[in-house]
Amino acid sequence: MRKIVFSGVVVWLSIMGNALLAGDFSWEDIGRENLNCQALLVNARESKIIFAGKPGNILKTDNAGKSWRRVLVVKGKDSDINTLVMEKNNGNVVYAATGNGLYRSSNLGERWERIFRGKTELENQCTAVLSIARAVFVGTKAGLFISRDYGRSWSKQQAGIGSGGVLNIESGAGKNAAIYLAVTSGIFKSLDDGKSWERIFVSSSRRDSEEEMVKDEPEQPDKLTDINFVKTDIHNSNLLYFSSARGVYRSLNQGQSWEKLSEYGLLNRDVKMLCLADSSELYALTASGVFLYSPGRWIEMSFGLAAGKLNFLVLDNKTNIYIAGEKGIYKANPKNTSNFLPSVMLQEYLKSEPNVRDVQKAAIKYAEVSPEKIAQWRKGAARKALLPQVSIGLDRNSTDLWHWEGGSTTKADDDTLRRGKDNIDWDVSVSWDLSDLIWNDAQTSIDVRSKLMVELRDDILDQVNKLYFERLRVKSELDNLALEDRSKRFDKQLKLQELVASLDALTSGYYSEQQRLLASKQQG
Repeated sequence: MRKIVFSGVVVWLSIMGNALLAGDFSWEDIGRENLNCQALLVNARESKIIFAGKPGNILKTDNAGKSWRRVLVVKGKDSDINTLVMEKNNGNVVYAATGNGLYRSSNLGERWERIFRGKTELENQCTAVLSIARAVFVGTKAGLFISRDYGRSWSKQQAGIGSGGVLNIESGAGKNAAIYLAVTSGIFKSLDDGKSWERIFVSSSRRDSEEEMVKDEPEQPDKLTDINFVKTDIHNSNLLYFSSARGVYRSLNQGQSWEKLSEYGLLNRDVKMLCLADSSELYALTASGVFLYSPGRWIEMSFGLAAGKLNFLVLDNKTNIYIAGEKGIYKANPKNTSNFLPSVMLQEYLKSEPNVRDVQKAAIKYAEVSPEKIAQWRKGAARKALLPQVSIGLDRNSTDLWHWEGGSTTKADDDTLRRGKDNIDWDVSVSWDLSDLIWNDAQTSIDVRSKLMVELRDDILDQVNKLYFERLRVKSELDNLALEDRSKRFDKQLKLQELVASLDALTSGYYSEQQRLLASKQQG
């Protein structure tokens, strides 16, 4: 009788666990083999109309992805489609910020005209656009441009924000809503339609010191800023978010003060962009996943999504989620996001598994790619100048080595050539090159090795994350199999062992060792 009760509990928990992990949530490929998409736009009034941007082309579907057609060809040296935006007050007007200027369509993408072209290569690379009733803003890699006559003439914003690259532009709801600008040097706010700007956050890469800097943060020598994206809540003019390479921050007072949201559950803190649903639910996009913020933690929504590198995230008015990725365009509709909240089943799974952060640290230690290694190299290179160069010289003086013994003729050995004593000369010299205190040639080599090490560390951590959470999914699938389905059960068990072997290979056996320790503690 006890066995029957226990089996029933296991089956019930398994069903609940799969409901959690699957979340009644599946991704549909609507891209029809359109790969490497960079930007998406869903019509705010009719979600069947979708625009997608891929290098050199803007595509459109009128039937929710059943078929796509090309509506614009972008030529030039840089033909990337960086973002697609619809005018807030006119759903027929669509803007495309590309690597070869800003394009606009007044009839839902059927005909396009280029309304902005920069004088330099950087000015021509448009990265963001915002259209309000009073002005059109376009962000480029060389600063911000504003048109107050619907795109007929443009002026560069010189004061307040500098000429750094613009990352994105946002505005709140209402006639006199604030405009927010994410730039490489920080986040700016304007209350007068862009005539003046106030910096409300400074990029940590631009500061001399940063209290929030994490010592074990991977170095990114080729990244100019840690800011990625700024997002406003149209239902709350005081609520503001921005994403960065160090996580997501929130302000409850229009940027006067900031708080960092929890990173728990966020597998990659480098968040590329943010989206807010009508119910103010916050979604985050990283290069490898989509996450929903629940107070105190992040919940991954991209289980089962095989889209490669993720580039863009957008929501429609029916809470559908759209992803543009390396392998296509995907759509999902979370029927009940409460299914994603933590449950007893998930906690039970995690009790028997080592903490993912500890596994990551073990993999980094085994591969010898920790950030401290680069820091030690830099310190060693800096101390090199304090040590002198020592030179030792040794010579033998043979001037008086041989001589004649003269004098008396009565003694033995008179008038013979005799060997004298050796005369040895030696010297020691010490020198310092104090210029090494200012700059050491070894720093250049360290910079190159640092970049390669960061790339290798990212690859290792990505492998660890995938293997770790794949193991949790396989455990859930194994628990939900019928007892009589022996062949599938064997395959799942074999897969679990394969994943353990892979994790052990990355951590030098740490994963299995921790599993044994956890098992012994639970038995004890």
